[in-house]
Amino acid sequence: MASDKEPTVIKKYANRRLYHTGTSSYVTLEDLAGLVRGGEDFVVYDAKSGEDITRSVLAQIIFDEEAKDGQNLLPIAFLRQLIRFYGDSMSALVPRYLEFSMDNLTKDQGQFREQMTKAFSGGFGGAGGGAMDAIQAQTRANMQMFTEAFRLFNPFAAAAAAKAQEASAAKGDDLGDLKRELGEMRDRLDKLSKGK
Repeated sequence: MASDKEPTVIKKYANRRLYHTGTSSYVTLEDLAGLVRGGEDFVVYDAKSGEDITRSVLAQIIFDEEAKDGQNLLPIAFLRQLIRFYGDSMSALVPRYLEFSMDNLTKDQGQFREQMTKAFSGGFGGAGGGAMDAIQAQTRANMQMFTEAFRLFNPFAAAAAAKAQEASAAKGDDLGDLKRELGEMRDRLDKLSKGK
């Protein structure tokens, strides 16, 4: 939830205390989590070095939330896949994809909540059976939008994809030609065997 307002500055001191410069008071990670939920933007700087440590503080908030009972939003399979992307050639693409997906989920959350309510209340086939269908449909829609956005963002990838599609079609034509030739050879063999 970005706004035109300057983000609040939080300073982290050597004693690990966080100081909210807007209210001139010390805050906790839980307080910062409340600011995030409330849509307030902030940045966190190391008080001594001036280094921006916002990412590590937000990661710590997520870690703390995940440690709470019943608060697991990040599935183990997702975490493993995310770790695999570190150092991978796709690593530059992952942050944009995740941000794009979360932005779309945030924009569509009203519609998505309605679909989930219907799914879990039996509106999609009873007993929550449609819940996964709703999630998969949302995921497919997000992936399709991301693919289209990436294609527009990277015209070279689009050209490569078009070439790959042409090559695949050509292979399909070659396969069709081989099948036709094989059929003709069978016909000839049949005629030869009948001629004996």
